[in-house]
Amino acid sequence: MTNTQLTLVQIDNYGPWTVTPEPRREMDLQTMQSRLFADLANFVGARDGYVFFTRFDNMVAVTNGLSREDHALLQESIGNRYPVTVSLGIGVDAVPAVALERATEGLQRMGSAQDGDRRQVLEGAPLALADRTDDDVHIAHFDVNDATGKYTDRLNEFDSFIEIEQGYATLMRYMREAHGALSFFVGGDNIIAVCPTLSDADYRGAIDHVEEQVGVELKVGVGAGATAHDAGMAAKHALETCRHDGTEVEFGPHAAPAGVESD
Repeated sequence: MTNTQLTLVQIDNYGPWTVTPEPRREMDLQTMQSRLFADLANFVGARDGYVFFTRFDNMVAVTNGLSREDHALLQESIGNRYPVTVSLGIGVDAVPAVALERATEGLQRMGSAQDGDRRQVLEGAPLALADRTDDDVHIAHFDVNDATGKYTDRLNEFDSFIEIEQGYATLMRYMREAHGALSFFVGGDNIIAVCPTLSDADYRGAIDHVEEQVGVELKVGVGAGATAHDAGMAAKHALETCRHDGTEVEFGPHAAPAGVESD
């Protein structure tokens, strides 16, 4: 059974800050947001976690293996180098969506995201070391079939983007509503989903749904591990098996449910 630890990263009082004392240049804001994401990804990634940018003023991290002290150090580092601070909420659950809800509720109890007095909140408890296992995190790495041939080499970039984003939006909603999984676009034609334990039929159902709704064909490699990095690398290798064998769904070690063979 999965035991996902998620951290909600929320920039404190960001909306009001962007227009105080007057509206700031948009490209300056975009540059700061991208640098902040890169620093978060570097910090969390060095500790075998994943970070997803979502709306940039709010970001979601898979932080299995990171302690409360790690989170506090991250806040200190950001506060020392940026004109903004971040609050962090930690949640743990077998279902990623529930873990994120718990992380979110912890911050919401401490005040609004635009409350000028709410600064560097750290709420929630990480997964206890004694409760950690080798398959706490399940990562599904989805990839569009022949995106280059169907879109990149045939359509202009914006129309290619629309096709890929339609596939992503459809998958994101389906996985959230059907399974409590959280899916994130990570560039190109790649989508990474943080999932509970799901069956081969569950993943095939998601792939079929996306193709039926928007005509985008997907394949997926699924990996499990103690951390997002471990699970993600296993998912990448499983996806390579899909590409090599022409299959839709492949499971890495520890990821397959009972009755499904994994490599």
